[in-house]
Amino acid sequence: MIKVLFFAKVREIVGINSLDVLEDYTDIKSLVKSLSQRGESWKIAFSSDNLLVAVNHELVSMSNPIHSGDEVAFFPPVTGG
Repeated sequence: MIKVLFFAKVREIVGINSLDVLEDYTDIKSLVKSLSQRGESWKIAFSSDNLLVAVNHELVSMSNPIHSGDEVAFFPPVTGG
């Protein structure tokens, strides 16, 4: 099982804080592809090229491998002043 967390604007768009997925995914990109197929709001949430992702509290790229037991967090880039 992979624990998926959503923060800030991503959370607002998908409408939930977290999700447990039972399927096996080879990398973040394959997980994003699957999540994007959950509906139009999900597709919108994951359409940004600027989306940040962390695995087990470490920022990673979309090609980063993931494994059962990992915690994956999605959030938009941090902005502000």
